Amino acid sequence: MDWTGSKILVTGGAGFLGANLCHALAARGARVTALDGFLFGGGANPANLEGADVELVRADIREVDLRSLCEGCDVVFNLAAQTSHMGGQRDPLADIAVNAVAQVRLIQAAREAAPDAVVVHASTRQFYGRPVRLPVDEEHPVNPPDANGVSKFAGEQYWMIEHRVMGRPVVSLRLTNCYGPRLRIRDARQTFLGIWMRNVLEGKPFEVWGGTQLRDMTYVDDVTDAFLRAAATPECHGKIYNIGGAPPASLLEIAETMARVAGEAARFTTREFPADRKLIDIGSYHADDRAFRRDAGWSADVALEDGIRRSLEWFRPRLGAYL
Repeated sequence: MDWTGSKILVTGGAGFLGANLCHALAARGARVTALDGFLFGGGANPANLEGADVELVRADIREVDLRSLCEGCDVVFNLAAQTSHMGGQRDPLADIAVNAVAQVRLIQAAREAAPDAVVVHASTRQFYGRPVRLPVDEEHPVNPPDANGVSKFAGEQYWMIEHRVMGRPVVSLRLTNCYGPRLRIRDARQTFLGIWMRNVLEGKPFEVWGGTQLRDMTYVDDVTDAFLRAAATPECHGKIYNIGGAPPASLLEIAETMARVAGEAARFTTREFPADRKLIDIGSYHADDRAFRRDAGWSADVALEDGIRRSLEWFRPRLGAYL
């Protein structure tokens, strides 16, 4: 797809994945608007969009006039979400307001202002719950382990109804553990790897909870490529895809890779899962993403060790802006 001059809306555009996508689109000549409410506890950071030719609209997706933002858009990349699992457990109404109700607001606005726009929706592997088989394909039963999984699943399904009923080209990408530059690293609200990297960069030990659980980590450049390919590939429209990454590794193996890359200063300890987290932990997970690889010609090219090295190198001179 030639992105030159295309009008693009990225919701959640100042967050981790959204900002990386904004940089990539702007570099390809697209006219990009990033919408972000900078909600407390989210991944949005003004530093994420530094150096990108992007218009930032700082507003809450639950309240802003979405019609004017959608007007004439060619593609909407929909990444606005409340992603904290514990946050969803503590306040499920706020969780639903962002992940489900606001999705309906956006759908209605896009119907009026951008009826032909392609929509790529950022979804999650979380609502599969504890896998009954590995790897997890798109036909795996859905069994959300927490309130956040329920609200995210509802939001995805509203978008897929928009495809089935209205014929809009929609693609939903069910993402796994994404990491890389611009990740929220001040705490573990986005992913465990964020707080691991912060502690390594500050010369502190990090904690591994459990250790045997398998994960397939996806570097952000590969995630960005997946979003772009999903929008540009008509064969993908109307479908839901799992997106995986590097070959699965246990948390302990990932920790050892982190320590090896960071050098002698990196230390970690292991402990049992905290009781409140253990209730919603899904155990081991890795995706069967062969369908998307086949349809979009996508591949996860960045190996885990290389991705961790790139991430640490990127954050080291910018650490102050991410704490």
